[in-house]
Amino acid sequence: MAQAVGAPRSGAVPGQPCVFKLVLLGSGSVGKSSLALRFVKNDFKNILPTVGCAFFTKLVDLGAVSLKFEIWDTAGQEKYHSVCHLYFRGANAALLVYDITRRDSFCKAQQWLKDLEREISPGEVVVMLVGNKTDLDEEREVTFQEGKEFAESKRLLFMEASARLNHQVTEVFSTVARELLRREEAQGGPAPKGDERLALKAGLARQARCCAR
Repeated sequence: MAQAVGAPRSGAVPGQPCVFKLVLLGSGSVGKSSLALRFVKNDFKNILPTVGCAFFTKLVDLGAVSLKFEIWDTAGQEKYHSVCHLYFRGANAALLVYDITRRDSFCKAQQWLKDLEREISPGEVVVMLVGNKTDLDEEREVTFQEGKEFAESKRLLFMEASARLNHQVTEVFSTVARELLRREEAQGGPAPKGDERLALKAGLARQARCCAR
């Protein structure tokens, strides 16, 4: 099992991208590992349940600016729940994943959010709610509107995706990346300039269109 570590320093060394820790949270079999594998390696396969935590890294290119994600994929099985809070520590962002064909996973995602908020004050972490498996839309139990309304009520980002079809997987991670950089700038961190600022604004506009469909 991978060991939990503290927050990576988000302040980048000159010439190097900022590094952010992102955790994947949600019930077992919702597709957290599949989303990570699709994003990092552009691959999809049936994956055995994660034991403890898996770790990935990925450089996210946003045009004129880039950042590096350290991705912690936590186990969703109940027997690991008591130790998963260790991986929350030092997180800069979280993907709260549920399966649109399983209402129980949507309810469980709400519990994961409460667990996260017990460890980290609201607003300190960029959180996106992700409804996975849109390729199984005919089996849907959770509507897009339900997901969107819950996300809005908790001030979370929201998007639906399919790791199997590679639908909006890159957009999920890049939207979180842009929000992290936007907050970094707002808090007085390294401020994007010129074309970088335009790229961030364009990304946020695309995010707004996605969530308003």
